[in-house]
Amino acid sequence: MFEVQDIFRDFGQEFIERYNPPPNVCKTIRAISNCRTEVLGAHVDHCDNCGYTQISYNSCRDRHCPKCQSLKKEQWILDRQSELLPVPYFHVVFSIPSDLDTIALQNQEIIYNILFRASSETLKELAADPKYLGAETGFISVLHTWGQTLTFHPHVHMIVPGGGLTPDGKWKEAGKKFFLPVRVMSRLFRGKFLFYLKNAKLSFLGSQEYLADITQFDCLLSNLYNKEWYVYCKRPFKTTYSVLEYLGRYTHRVAISNHRIINYEDGIVTFKWRDYSDRNTEKTMTLHAFEFIRRFLLHVLPPGFTKIRHYGFLGSAVKADKLLIISRLLNFILSVKTAILSTSELIKKLLGKDITLCPICGAKFSIAASP
Repeated sequence: MFEVQDIFRDFGQEFIERYNPPPNVCKTIRAISNCRTEVLGAHVDHCDNCGYTQISYNSCRDRHCPKCQSLKKEQWILDRQSELLPVPYFHVVFSIPSDLDTIALQNQEIIYNILFRASSETLKELAADPKYLGAETGFISVLHTWGQTLTFHPHVHMIVPGGGLTPDGKWKEAGKKFFLPVRVMSRLFRGKFLFYLKNAKLSFLGSQEYLADITQFDCLLSNLYNKEWYVYCKRPFKTTYSVLEYLGRYTHRVAISNHRIINYEDGIVTFKWRDYSDRNTEKTMTLHAFEFIRRFLLHVLPPGFTKIRHYGFLGSAVKADKLLIISRLLNFILSVKTAILSTSELIKKLLGKDITLCPICGAKFSIAASP
């Protein structure tokens, strides 16, 4: 099996020396290169019963590392089980036009925050309108910045329950079809995003320097106002379980997972991708390792940036109280929130393997120690 780590270990340091990327990007390169190797240290499990010794190297825990997301995803999904409602859920996607890609790359934190703000306000405002739902909705929003070929494509995925709390404290069901018209969402989102963009303090470098001229920038905004922006809504999920499965696919995903890499040889990487414009056909793409790394690093988030956000009645400040109200209105019992599981407990749940037991005799390992 070929891994992203193999490519980073072979070419990552040379990439740093050649292109001098920002410190947080260098940190990600080194983290992925060193993940689960002796560089990050290890712990030793020893079986006092049969004498077997097992060395386990430490993971990097970087949120961009393909190896380190499975356990985080599993714990996050367990935490969300206590928040699921017995109603249909919808998947909504908000994207910005490719005309903004270079500006977004040069102003990542600003543009990503505008994307979150404009999309969330659009959904909340239209849901509260009596013409559509007339209720407060709640939803989870997740930022992704990539397309299938690792190109830069900022967009947010939202998981939205089909209903909300009315001003008089009742639950209003949205019905089988999504309660907000896509075209209305698209145009309101466009207006909000461009309003916030116009008032943002942006940097314009290189080929974008001409946009520092207010006349040129206003011309860009005018062109963007005249475009139809992409907003997409998928049909509701069939079961609560499928909502959790879907959440798991999107929340802790990185730009490309190891299983998509089908060959890596002599500095050439070949990986699978899906062409959604060609009936979802699976195709392959071949890139030099430097270009593969460059594309992967386009998606390293600014330090400390929050990529998963909760809104409406799922906002952290009100979630506990409002979910309790909704549970009474819908006459169902909220699930008990799962305790935070240890790494060994998560692995056992995920893989059915108890790593605290000796694989030779089945006895309990003694307390782990550093080698």
